[in-house]
Amino acid sequence: MIELYTWNTPNGRNISVALEEMGLAYAVKPVDISKGQQFDPHFLSFSPNNRIPAIIDPDGPGGKPITVFESGAILLYLGEKTGRFLPRDLRERVPVLEWLMWQMGGFGPMPGQVHHFLQQPDGPAKDYGLKRYGDETRRLYGVLDKRLAGRDWVATAGEPSVADFAILGWAWRHERHKVDFADFPNVGRWYAALCARPATAKGLEVALS
Repeated sequence: MIELYTWNTPNGRNISVALEEMGLAYAVKPVDISKGQQFDPHFLSFSPNNRIPAIIDPDGPGGKPITVFESGAILLYLGEKTGRFLPRDLRERVPVLEWLMWQMGGFGPMPGQVHHFLQQPDGPAKDYGLKRYGDETRRLYGVLDKRLAGRDWVATAGEPSVADFAILGWAWRHERHKVDFADFPNVGRWYAALCARPATAKGLEVALS
């Protein structure tokens, strides 16, 4: 059984969704980041950047245990392990990699800054941060909305990919980003279609904290 070290955050959610969609048995090991548990020596031994999520898979390559940290790396590992949601053909795989990197490089760090500034005291610094990162977050939602025009999934046809799961974890917090799906109808349609999948719904609901 895979051990999922995580907390109730967007990057934690994209892994619980992937594990459910892939039908893998897992046990949640909460890491309370509000109490500094991400600095526990045991956790740091396999997640050296003191960030969640991370996994321990006792049945890794060659039947030997493996640890994986960073949500994007975990999604790629799980896709390789199961042969699901990650195309084998290189031409088909490239868009998945592109959109996964898009999420990791932008649609995560930028709304994450919105989360940060929302918690700051009222004043010029908060206003500046929310304007700067809120505008960029909305731009990224716009990029995603254009991509999804006439498409069911972000990078593949027929079924979602690990890129969809990665992006979903952050779109799951759209209300906190001050984003209304009425402004991004293609994203709203895609989001509803993913959430209608029983495994995805379970992955979004499972207790992570």
